Amino acid sequence: MSLTLWENCTLATMQMNAQVPYGLFENGALVVEGDTLLWVGALDELPNAIRLRCTQQQDAHGALITPGLIDCHTHLVYGANRSAEFEMRLRGVSYVEIARSGGGIASTVKATREASIDELTAQSTVRLRALMDEGVTTLEIKSGYGLSLEHERKCLQVARSLAKSNAVDVRTTFLGAHALPAEFTERPDAYIEEVIRMMGILNEEGWIDAVDAFCERIAFSPAQVRRVFEAAQALNLPVKLHAEQLSNSEGAAMAAQFGALSCDHLEWLSEAGAMAMAKAKSVAVLLPGAYYFLRETKLPPIALLREQGVAMALSTDCNPGSSPCTSLLLMLNMACTLFRLTPEEAFAGVTRNAAKALGLHDRGVLAAGKRADFVLWDIKNPAELAYAMGGNPCRQTIVRGQVR
Repeated sequence: MSLTLWENCTLATMQMNAQVPYGLFENGALVVEGDTLLWVGALDELPNAIRLRCTQQQDAHGALITPGLIDCHTHLVYGANRSAEFEMRLRGVSYVEIARSGGGIASTVKATREASIDELTAQSTVRLRALMDEGVTTLEIKSGYGLSLEHERKCLQVARSLAKSNAVDVRTTFLGAHALPAEFTERPDAYIEEVIRMMGILNEEGWIDAVDAFCERIAFSPAQVRRVFEAAQALNLPVKLHAEQLSNSEGAAMAAQFGALSCDHLEWLSEAGAMAMAKAKSVAVLLPGAYYFLRETKLPPIALLREQGVAMALSTDCNPGSSPCTSLLLMLNMACTLFRLTPEEAFAGVTRNAAKALGLHDRGVLAAGKRADFVLWDIKNPAELAYAMGGNPCRQTIVRGQVR
């Protein structure tokens, strides 16, 4: 198999090295074999035996090369939008009040159920390509706007089809326990039974990579979520959790008992929850877009997460109600300005730690043996990616060794 040498670049490998920020190589090189990185490092250290095997050379013209970006928490597939509710919130109606009056997730469920597969695909493709334009090579897409077997399946089918028609990797997460559908009003435990039934069928059909739930006072209790997670565990499906967004239900500690890949939002995370996550090596997925859009005032406990050694990831949380965002680069800036992450912490959150949040060990850093997913940026310093608001210096994206 022929090898391709990429040279004349600066590499931000994102390999953990306290002495070298961003795992930086000023005069770096990559060697790609098929869809895999064969060698990564300083050009003058490239072994001659590998150099002689390179049949193609790519001049990066001084670009900064980083791992492909990973958006590890999205609800990308949905029908319509909720701009009317945005206006309501600006007039003083709370997110909880909107949800309890039939708006919120319920309104998106109605629109999603009414949309055809073709309509959902068309709408979702626009959002996906905005992410891809900024160097996203992997993303998670959750279901959760169907809330019935037919429509949850439809959303997962659309999510998987997006990967087939675009040069991007999609991981699908079943979020049946997102909200209580109208047909189960006042019967949440019965709906949890239905979620478990749906999960078994959809897993058998091959649509599920992971299972998520919304543990919150306007959604499901820790006891109800535990039943979902026990069923997922029996199917050998990894779990993750929307936890501690609006209140502290100690959902993160409960999810950690199941070895959760991640706990997400976490504005109200307690010390006990953080300690449990650290022990389970669960990733904290921070969602500054939702924090900003809902005008939250309770910050996630960043210092506590650092103290406990909990890896922090970032995501757009792309969804119609609380984060209608398709810019992962903007999330870098928001994480730094709103949550006070360093630019390096923020960038690790959309590469190395985002991969961990999806249970993926073959990407997120530039290293030999990893997938050849990387991005060429027209900048010199990686911090520029978090610094600029509204800019997009992405020049070129490579997915599985192929130029996108």
